[in-house]
Amino acid sequence: MTTTEQRGKTRALRALHSDQEVLVLPNVWDPIGARVLASKGYPAVATASAAVSSALGFEDGEKIRRQTMLEIVARISRSVAVPVTADMETGYGTSLAELEDTIRCLLDTGAVGLNIEDSLEEGGSLRPVDEQAERIATVRETAAAQGLDLLINARVDAFLSDEFGRAEERIEETVTRAEVYAKAGADCIYPIGPGDAETLTVLRSRITLPLNALATPDAVPLERMAEIGINRVSFGPFIFRSCLRKFADIAEALSRSAGYECFGRELMTGSEASLYLTSESEQEPR
Repeated sequence: MTTTEQRGKTRALRALHSDQEVLVLPNVWDPIGARVLASKGYPAVATASAAVSSALGFEDGEKIRRQTMLEIVARISRSVAVPVTADMETGYGTSLAELEDTIRCLLDTGAVGLNIEDSLEEGGSLRPVDEQAERIATVRETAAAQGLDLLINARVDAFLSDEFGRAEERIEETVTRAEVYAKAGADCIYPIGPGDAETLTVLRSRITLPLNALATPDAVPLERMAEIGINRVSFGPFIFRSCLRKFADIAEALSRSAGYECFGRELMTGSEASLYLTSESEQEPR
């Protein structure tokens, strides 16, 4: 991908965050999923780190190697013409130098956006706000040094952390971090967790940047998200887990000598599947 193409995709992704319509991103973990979305008219594709890791047999939380994650992101980016934004967890590096290296490698994949989170450990404490702001600024500066831009979706994990007891504390922490992250260079704020109308409405009224919400099975419908003013909706690992449930159910049925209807009833034909595949041989990345 040329620098001009990458810049154009970044502008397109940025514009999608200011449209009247909600940017709906059913997170993917492989190229065929990305191609399905592009064929259905989705204007952008987002990965989910938990789904990518799970598909490879690992738990979330940077348990797979950085190079492995980058290779998956590169394959997805090469598979579609629409912008791709990648979930890079905490940035795959504790030091700023390691984070810079991650961002340079991410730019090489063709991705034009990323999620970066402020958790230090699942359910535990968050990275100090000034330290996280420095990391966000490092992402921005590293991309600029390459003559490129990245749409930075700054995840705030206050609703997942055990540090805060009451909902009001979580909201205040999220708003405080959103303001600091915006000044550091974030483009969008992702307060992962809440999907209820009341909390999302409060966050929307107090956060100036575009807002990303997580669509859990219990979250308010997309139509309500739009009414509240949510700009972007992610699905995290939930679509992957839905597909995994179907596979597990098929495996269970076949272990009981069930009929082939357990997988054949809603089967995609080979011809239908081929619409999302390439007939070209795999080439070494440039």
